Amino acid sequence: MIKAPIIPRTAVAGDRSGWQQALARAYRTAGELLAALDLDDQVGAAVREAARQFPVRVPRSFAARMGRGDPHDPLLRQVLPIEAETLAAPGYGPDPLDESAAMTAPGVLHKYHGRVLLTVTGACAVHCRYCFRRHFPYAQANAGAEDWAGALAYLGSHPEVSEVILSGGDPLALADSRLSALVGHLSAIPHLQRLRIHSRTPIVLPERVDGQLLDWLGSTRLQTVIVVHANHPNEIDDSVGQAMQALSGTGATLLNQSVLLKGVNDGADILTSLSETLFDTGVLPYYLHQLDRVAGGAHFEVDDRRALALMGELHRRLPGYLVPRLVREEPGAPGKTALSSSVRTEPI
Repeated sequence: MIKAPIIPRTAVAGDRSGWQQALARAYRTAGELLAALDLDDQVGAAVREAARQFPVRVPRSFAARMGRGDPHDPLLRQVLPIEAETLAAPGYGPDPLDESAAMTAPGVLHKYHGRVLLTVTGACAVHCRYCFRRHFPYAQANAGAEDWAGALAYLGSHPEVSEVILSGGDPLALADSRLSALVGHLSAIPHLQRLRIHSRTPIVLPERVDGQLLDWLGSTRLQTVIVVHANHPNEIDDSVGQAMQALSGTGATLLNQSVLLKGVNDGADILTSLSETLFDTGVLPYYLHQLDRVAGGAHFEVDDRRALALMGELHRRLPGYLVPRLVREEPGAPGKTALSSSVRTEPI
């Protein structure tokens, strides 16, 4: 179990300029990432094309958790462009969840009853090669500062909405001044009760959890849920454990969602360790997603039969509260779709 002190409000794990500087130093090419890991940095034309289609971005603190000299490291596999991304695969496309059909205002995705998602930025601290929004048209569909008025007006006119979800990109890639201002506007809408933040940044760049972030998170009237995204137990080191404890200290509920990825976490030992490591840091497993069929991600897919066998093993090994729900997101469905033992799906 990771033991780490909660970061007090008056102290920071990395001040505002600190985390931004750390992000600016992220690896931006496959060659420099491979060289840092003592791996062959000869990158062919197909890999360069994959990186052109979806650029490389890997924080150095995340890369430091990868195994040197190991080309099959599960963290490296998530972020390293490979030739397979350039190959077309049947059933894989640029908008696998048909999110363009759910956009009701710039940056506003209203897919489910009672909750609305805001894509507040197209930026991320890390570029995961399986990202279902790797082709998302952020320039035309982003609730940037100048467009928040429209998004806020939409939320204000829908009293049935009780929860707003900040997404992106990654919402924690925004400066705290902008996030604090947005959350202040959201808290002024009377019928909103909950704020949910989906972010991989505290996992890959724990320096982001600083005093300014903790201050505004702890001061909103909205019940706050932070859904982090860790796929493998090796992603969670002492610095991540400290960040999770600090976030929990604001009163936020901490959940984790993972994506089931071939060659990364498609093993019962790995998934069991992930759930136990998350719980040690105060985070409950929430969802284990089947891959969204985005163009460029087909090589990560795990078939349903294998996924269900893994879930059966997790149920055997773990208490129920440590077993994430195996789900798939389907366009137009009223919620996530749970995969049952007969490979029959049912909405939840």
